[in-house]
Amino acid sequence: MRMVIVAGTPGSGKTAVLIHALRSLNEMGLKSAVVKIDCLYTDDDTKFAKIGVPTKVGLSMDMCPDHYAIYNLEEMVEWADENQSEILVVETAGLCHRCAPFTVNSLGVCVIDATSGPNTPLKVGPFLSTADIAVITKGDMISQAEREIFRERILEVNPKCKIIEANGLSGQGCAELADEIMNSQEVTIEGEKLRHSAPLAVCTLCVGETKVNKKYHRGILRRINGFQSYEGE
Repeated sequence: MRMVIVAGTPGSGKTAVLIHALRSLNEMGLKSAVVKIDCLYTDDDTKFAKIGVPTKVGLSMDMCPDHYAIYNLEEMVEWADENQSEILVVETAGLCHRCAPFTVNSLGVCVIDATSGPNTPLKVGPFLSTADIAVITKGDMISQAEREIFRERILEVNPKCKIIEANGLSGQGCAELADEIMNSQEVTIEGEKLRHSAPLAVCTLCVGETKVNKKYHRGILRRINGFQSYEGE
C-alpha cells in the first residue's frame, strides 16, 4: 500500500488540495482512503465522502495531533486494508511547527500558505525540511515577486523537495500532486521509522523513539478509538 502523509499549518488548504488530487486518482482507477486527524472537531470527512473516498476521523484531544497520528498508524493501515484501498492518505492537523509525522518510506507532503509571510518557510521546522513535496497554496493572492521569494525560502529550508503550486479552489496543480502519489512507493508499517524525532514532552515519541509500532511506546497515549491511557511503570 502507498502511504501519503500530509502536514501543514491550519488553514493552509490541505483538505481542498487533497480533494482535487483524490478526485484525479479516482479517475485513474485507484482506490484511496483518508484518515483525517484534528484536535477537537472536523467535518472534513463529509467533504471526502462527496467524492466517494472512505474517511476515518481521529480527534487527538489533549494529545499532540502529530503524535496521535504516528501512534495510530498501524490501525490506520489495517483500516485501509479492510477497505481494500491502494493508497492511504493521512492528513494531520500539525500545530507546533516542531513535529514532523512523515515516516521514512511514506510520501511526505507539506502544504504551506503563500500569504502567511515570506519567512514562514524558515519558521515551520521539520514538516517542511523533511518533506518530499511542498505544495504552495494561495499564490494567486500575492505578487509574482513575492511568490519567487517564498519559493526560494522553501528551497533554503529543503533544497531537495519538489515544489507544486496549487489552487484549492480551481484545482490547478492538484493533478500533478496526484501523479506524485500514484508513482510513490509501497510501504510496510512493520519496522517503519520517523524521518525526524518528535520534541520533548510526555511519551516515548517525545524522548526520541522513532519506531512507529505501538509495542515500542510508553507514556500518556490516546488511541484512535478515543481511549486514552498511561502505559509504563
